[in-house]
Amino acid sequence: MGEEEIKEVENPRSMTKDQFLSWKRQKDDDASARRAEAERKRAEDIAAGTVPMNGRELFVHEPWVFDNTIY
Repeated sequence: MGEEEIKEVENPRSMTKDQFLSWKRQKDDDASARRAEAERKRAEDIAAGTVPMNGRELFVHEPWVFDNTIY
């Protein structure tokens, strides 16, 4: 048995650092766009009165509800 030459084969599924950063940037941009669209839709629904507001949204949109000076 002689010494065999060992070839290093690059994994076809591996990616370079630049490819990963590009993929990550694209994924973050997509997530940001989905989040912005959801926020816009939520604001429209609140303005239309079709969804109940949580405490923070109620405080921002209708602060008179939290006015304790009348008691």
